[in-house]
Amino acid sequence: MKREPLLSARGLQAGYGASQILFGIDLDIEPGQIVTLMGRNGMGKSTTIKTLIGALGLRNGDIRFAGQSTAKLRADAIARMGMAIVPEGRQCFPNLTVREHLVAFADNRNGQSDAWTLDRICELFPRLAERAQNMGNQLSGGEQQMLAIGRALSTNPRLLILDEATEGLAPVIRDEIWRCLNLLKAAGQTILVVDKYVEKLIELADHHFILERGQVVWQGSSAELDGDRGLWARYLGV
Repeated sequence: MKREPLLSARGLQAGYGASQILFGIDLDIEPGQIVTLMGRNGMGKSTTIKTLIGALGLRNGDIRFAGQSTAKLRADAIARMGMAIVPEGRQCFPNLTVREHLVAFADNRNGQSDAWTLDRICELFPRLAERAQNMGNQLSGGEQQMLAIGRALSTNPRLLILDEATEGLAPVIRDEIWRCLNLLKAAGQTILVVDKYVEKLIELADHHFILERGQVVWQGSSAELDGDRGLWARYLGV
Protein backbone atom coordinates (compact mmCIF):
# COMPACT_ATOMS: atom_id res chain seq x y z
CA MET A 1 0.00 0.00 0.00
CA LYS A 2 1.32 3.44 -0.93
CA ARG A 3 2.01 5.61 2.09
CA GLU A 4 1.37 9.30 2.54
CA PRO A 5 4.41 11.15 1.12
CA LEU A 6 6.82 12.72 3.55
CA LEU A 7 7.56 15.27 0.86
CA SER A 8 5.28 16.16 -2.03
CA ALA A 9 6.07 18.78 -4.67
CA ARG A 10 3.57 19.92 -7.27
CA GLY A 11 4.09 22.21 -10.23
CA LEU A 12 7.39 23.68 -9.05
CA GLN A 13 8.49 26.68 -11.08
CA ALA A 14 11.65 28.52 -10.11
CA GLY A 15 14.63 30.33 -11.55
CA TYR A 16 17.22 33.05 -11.20
CA GLY A 17 16.45 36.60 -12.29
CA ALA A 18 15.02 36.55 -15.80
CA SER A 19 15.96 32.90 -16.31
CA GLN A 20 13.38 30.24 -15.50
CA ILE A 21 14.95 26.85 -14.70
CA LEU A 22 12.08 24.68 -13.41
CA PHE A 23 8.91 24.24 -15.44
CA GLY A 24 6.42 22.33 -13.32
CA ILE A 25 8.32 19.70 -11.33
CA ASP A 26 6.18 17.06 -9.57
CA LEU A 27 7.71 14.52 -7.18
CA ASP A 28 6.83 12.49 -4.09
CA ILE A 29 9.07 10.90 -1.47
CA GLU A 30 7.53 8.39 0.91
CA PRO A 31 8.87 7.74 4.43
CA GLY A 32 11.79 5.32 4.33
CA GLN A 33 12.28 5.68 0.58
CA ILE A 34 15.52 6.48 -1.18
CA VAL A 35 14.78 8.59 -4.24
CA THR A 36 17.15 10.01 -6.85
CA LEU A 37 17.16 13.07 -9.06
CA MET A 38 19.07 12.31 -12.24
CA GLY A 39 19.94 14.12 -15.45
CA ARG A 40 22.76 15.82 -17.27
CA ASN A 41 24.42 18.95 -15.87
CA GLY A 42 22.29 22.06 -16.09
CA MET A 43 18.94 20.27 -16.25
CA GLY A 44 17.61 21.60 -12.93
CA LYS A 45 18.64 19.08 -10.27
CA SER A 46 20.42 21.50 -7.92
CA THR A 47 17.77 24.16 -8.53
CA THR A 48 15.10 21.65 -7.51
CA ILE A 49 16.98 20.93 -4.29
CA LYS A 50 17.45 24.63 -3.53
CA THR A 51 13.73 25.11 -4.01
CA LEU A 52 12.83 22.18 -1.77
CA ILE A 53 15.01 23.42 1.10
CA GLY A 54 13.81 27.02 0.80
CA ALA A 55 17.08 28.50 -0.46
CA LEU A 56 15.35 29.59 -3.68
CA GLY A 57 11.84 30.99 -3.75
CA LEU A 58 9.01 29.43 -5.73
CA ARG A 59 7.52 31.25 -8.67
CA ASN A 60 4.63 28.83 -8.75
CA GLY A 61 3.63 25.49 -7.26
CA ASP A 62 3.62 24.07 -3.76
CA ILE A 63 5.77 21.89 -1.51
CA ARG A 64 4.35 19.92 1.40
CA PHE A 65 6.69 18.41 3.97
CA ALA A 66 5.41 16.31 6.87
CA GLY A 67 1.89 17.45 6.02
CA GLN A 68 2.63 21.19 6.00
CA SER A 69 3.11 23.58 3.11
CA THR A 70 6.64 25.02 3.12
CA ALA A 71 6.26 27.25 0.07
CA LYS A 72 6.34 30.45 2.13
CA LEU A 73 8.72 29.29 4.88
CA ARG A 74 12.33 30.37 5.24
CA ALA A 75 15.12 27.84 4.85
CA ASP A 76 15.88 27.78 8.59
CA ALA A 77 12.26 26.98 9.43
CA ILE A 78 12.22 24.14 6.90
CA ALA A 79 15.45 22.78 8.36
CA ARG A 80 13.93 22.77 11.85
CA MET A 81 11.03 20.71 10.49
CA GLY A 82 13.52 17.96 9.74
CA MET A 83 15.07 18.53 6.32
CA ALA A 84 18.87 18.40 6.16
CA ILE A 85 21.22 18.77 3.20
CA VAL A 86 24.71 17.57 2.42
CA PRO A 87 25.49 20.36 -0.04
CA GLU A 88 27.48 20.19 -3.23
CA GLY A 89 31.04 21.24 -2.38
CA ARG A 90 30.63 20.08 1.28
CA GLN A 91 30.77 23.65 2.71
CA CYS A 92 32.49 22.73 5.95
CA PHE A 93 33.35 25.64 8.21
CA PRO A 94 37.10 26.33 8.15
CA ASN A 95 37.13 27.78 11.69
CA LEU A 96 35.26 24.94 13.43
CA THR A 97 36.76 21.65 14.54
CA VAL A 98 35.31 18.35 13.45
CA ARG A 99 33.79 17.89 16.88
CA GLU A 100 32.28 21.39 16.84
CA HIS A 101 30.65 20.66 13.47
CA LEU A 102 29.02 17.57 14.93
CA VAL A 103 27.72 19.12 18.16
CA ALA A 104 26.84 22.68 17.05
CA PHE A 105 23.80 21.58 15.05
CA ALA A 106 22.80 18.51 17.08
CA ASP A 107 19.06 17.99 17.44
CA ASN A 108 16.50 15.20 17.26
CA ARG A 109 14.15 16.44 14.57
CA ASN A 110 12.67 13.06 13.71
CA GLY A 111 11.85 12.33 17.35
CA GLN A 112 13.17 8.76 17.25
CA SER A 113 14.78 7.10 20.24
CA ASP A 114 17.66 5.65 18.20
CA ALA A 115 19.22 9.05 17.56
CA TRP A 116 22.42 9.94 15.76
CA THR A 117 24.67 11.00 18.60
CA LEU A 118 28.28 12.16 18.35
CA ASP A 119 29.50 8.69 19.31
CA ARG A 120 27.28 6.96 16.80
CA ILE A 121 28.39 9.26 13.97
CA CYS A 122 32.01 8.54 14.87
CA GLU A 123 31.26 4.82 14.73
CA LEU A 124 29.89 5.33 11.23
CA PHE A 125 32.95 7.38 10.23
CA PRO A 126 35.89 6.41 12.48
CA ARG A 127 38.11 8.87 10.64
CA LEU A 128 36.09 11.73 12.12
CA ALA A 129 36.92 10.52 15.64
CA GLU A 130 40.59 10.48 14.72
CA ARG A 131 40.38 14.03 13.37
CA ALA A 132 38.05 15.41 16.05
CA GLN A 133 40.26 18.39 16.91
CA ASN A 134 41.20 19.29 13.34
CA MET A 135 39.64 22.34 11.73
CA GLY A 136 37.36 21.98 8.74
CA ASN A 137 39.99 23.32 6.36
CA GLN A 138 42.56 20.81 7.59
CA LEU A 139 40.66 17.82 6.22
CA SER A 140 40.98 16.01 2.92
CA GLY A 141 38.09 16.15 0.46
CA GLY A 142 36.92 12.71 1.54
CA GLU A 143 37.09 13.63 5.21
CA GLN A 144 35.13 16.82 4.54
CA GLN A 145 32.45 14.78 2.79
CA MET A 146 32.19 12.43 5.76
CA LEU A 147 31.96 15.47 8.02
CA ALA A 148 29.22 17.04 5.88
CA ILE A 149 27.18 13.84 6.10
CA GLY A 150 27.84 13.54 9.83
CA ARG A 151 26.81 17.17 10.38
CA ALA A 152 23.51 16.56 8.59
CA LEU A 153 22.90 13.33 10.52
CA SER A 154 23.54 15.12 13.81
CA THR A 155 20.20 16.89 13.33
CA ASN A 156 18.44 13.50 13.01
CA PRO A 157 16.55 14.63 9.93
CA ARG A 158 13.30 13.24 8.62
CA LEU A 159 14.66 13.77 5.11
CA LEU A 160 18.35 13.70 4.23
CA ILE A 161 19.30 15.32 0.91
CA LEU A 162 22.66 14.66 -0.74
CA ASP A 163 23.72 16.86 -3.66
CA GLU A 164 26.61 15.24 -5.57
CA ALA A 165 27.91 13.49 -2.45
CA THR A 166 30.60 11.51 -4.32
CA GLU A 167 31.71 14.23 -6.73
CA GLY A 168 35.49 14.57 -7.01
CA LEU A 169 36.28 11.81 -4.52
CA ALA A 170 38.80 9.01 -4.93
CA PRO A 171 37.21 5.61 -5.69
CA VAL A 172 38.02 4.21 -2.24
CA ILE A 173 36.29 7.20 -0.58
CA ARG A 174 33.31 6.92 -2.92
CA ASP A 175 32.94 3.31 -1.82
CA GLU A 176 32.93 4.48 1.79
CA ILE A 177 30.12 6.94 1.04
CA TRP A 178 28.06 4.26 -0.73
CA ARG A 179 28.62 1.96 2.27
CA CYS A 180 27.32 4.71 4.54
CA LEU A 181 24.23 5.28 2.39
CA ASN A 182 23.40 1.58 2.39
CA LEU A 183 23.63 1.55 6.19
CA LEU A 184 21.31 4.54 6.35
CA LYS A 185 18.90 2.76 4.02
CA ALA A 186 18.89 -0.29 6.29
CA ALA A 187 18.13 2.02 9.23
CA GLY A 188 15.07 3.39 7.41
CA GLN A 189 16.39 6.90 6.71
CA THR A 190 14.46 8.76 4.02
CA ILE A 191 16.95 10.11 1.46
CA LEU A 192 16.95 12.18 -1.73
CA VAL A 193 20.16 11.74 -3.74
CA VAL A 194 21.66 13.58 -6.68
CA ASP A 195 24.60 11.69 -8.18
CA LYS A 196 25.89 10.52 -11.55
CA TYR A 197 26.84 6.89 -10.78
CA VAL A 198 23.75 5.23 -12.23
CA GLU A 199 24.64 1.64 -11.42
CA LYS A 200 25.28 2.49 -7.76
CA LEU A 201 22.02 4.44 -7.59
CA ILE A 202 20.08 1.51 -9.05
CA GLU A 203 21.46 -0.72 -6.29
CA LEU A 204 20.64 1.83 -3.61
CA ALA A 205 17.41 3.61 -4.48
CA ASP A 206 13.73 2.71 -4.64
CA HIS A 207 12.56 5.30 -7.15
CA HIS A 208 14.16 7.62 -9.69
CA PHE A 209 13.24 10.91 -11.35
CA ILE A 210 15.04 12.05 -14.51
CA LEU A 211 15.06 15.77 -15.29
CA GLU A 212 15.49 17.36 -18.71
CA ARG A 213 15.36 21.13 -19.12
CA GLY A 214 13.59 21.67 -15.83
CA GLN A 215 10.92 19.01 -16.25
CA VAL A 216 10.48 15.41 -15.12
CA VAL A 217 10.73 13.39 -18.33
CA TRP A 218 10.77 9.93 -16.71
CA GLN A 219 10.22 8.32 -13.34
CA GLY A 220 10.23 4.73 -12.22
CA SER A 221 11.75 1.96 -10.15
CA SER A 222 15.31 0.69 -10.17
CA ALA A 223 14.20 -2.41 -12.07
CA GLU A 224 12.59 -0.25 -14.75
CA LEU A 225 15.63 2.00 -15.06
CA ASP A 226 17.98 -0.96 -15.17
CA GLY A 227 15.89 -2.55 -17.89
CA ASP A 228 15.90 0.45 -20.26
CA ARG A 229 19.49 1.40 -21.04
CA GLY A 230 18.20 3.68 -23.79
CA LEU A 231 17.19 6.11 -21.03
CA TRP A 232 20.79 6.21 -19.88
CA ALA A 233 22.05 7.33 -23.27
CA ARG A 234 19.14 9.67 -23.99
CA TYR A 235 19.02 11.58 -20.72
CA LEU A 236 22.08 10.73 -18.63
CA GLY A 237 24.91 10.68 -21.15
CA VAL A 238 25.98 7.20 -20.04
